[in-house]
Amino acid sequence: MDYTQLGRSGLSVSRLVLGTMNFGNETSEKDSHAIMDRAHEHGVTFFDTANVYSGGTTEEIIGRWFATGGDRREKTVLATKVYLPTGDRPNGKFLSALNIRRAAEASLRRLGTDYIDLYQMHHVDRNTPWEEIWEAFTVLRQQGKALYFGSSNFAGWHIAQAQEAARARQLLGLVAEQSIYNLMNRWIELEVLPAARHYGLGVIPWSPLHGGVLGGVLRKEKEGRVARGNSGRSAAVLARHRETIAAYEKLSADLGEDPADVGLAWLLAQDGVTGPIIGPRTVDQLAGSLRALEITLDDHTLAELDRLFPSPGPNGSKPAPEAYAW
Repeated sequence: MDYTQLGRSGLSVSRLVLGTMNFGNETSEKDSHAIMDRAHEHGVTFFDTANVYSGGTTEEIIGRWFATGGDRREKTVLATKVYLPTGDRPNGKFLSALNIRRAAEASLRRLGTDYIDLYQMHHVDRNTPWEEIWEAFTVLRQQGKALYFGSSNFAGWHIAQAQEAARARQLLGLVAEQSIYNLMNRWIELEVLPAARHYGLGVIPWSPLHGGVLGGVLRKEKEGRVARGNSGRSAAVLARHRETIAAYEKLSADLGEDPADVGLAWLLAQDGVTGPIIGPRTVDQLAGSLRALEITLDDHTLAELDRLFPSPGPNGSKPAPEAYAW
């Protein structure tokens, strides 16, 4: 396993992040525990969850896994989130000081731990002032209940707002941004990725395979297997971009690699990316994702991927700000 520092912080994290959204939903508690054990065996130590996953059950499953001992908590860099409603109370959502305090305490109880390594805002709160948010986060840090703070689904200017407000208080501020990012959705390259690099945030891509569309969906279709990318919103994406996906799967086959591994390897090659979130439903799926760490994409392959999946913007072949002008 490769490790890197999370943004400009001193925190060392694995370059693949174990996503736990399926725990308690599509994956049983027993299988969830097996996946986490196997993740540790392979050196995947960075786990991501949220207080709303499976109505809080996901955090409880992780907490019971920690309780089985073996230094499981000490070996894990644990990230969870606050923002979305966890009940019908008026103050049981968003980023008020009251909800931050209550949500953090509730997550700690469910997780069976006394601290969160990375506490992330699941979304920007446009109605709560940054002074209030940073004051509440500072209290958590002073109490030792949350060590680092991150954002998720922020625009570039939201990151700038947050960091400048933190700087005014002489705080470390954010160290990570979790955002949708994959070959088919490269919008963060225009504003979010440059802002993250400027302010020293590590970027943690979620949905790295675009809902399964980049996971070999056409090959699985030919083999008669049910593919995740064939259902829901992914099916509509596949219908619009079928020729491109076919070319992508051929390119992957020519490399002798699985399309899912190529998609992850591409993210790992992007400047500013800490590590993508993988969300295995089984131990076998976890093991399969590890291959991406061994793939080095050459310049020709990267250029071909850029041709198939161009970066957005009027001048998408250039990085921001050149993507907008000369």
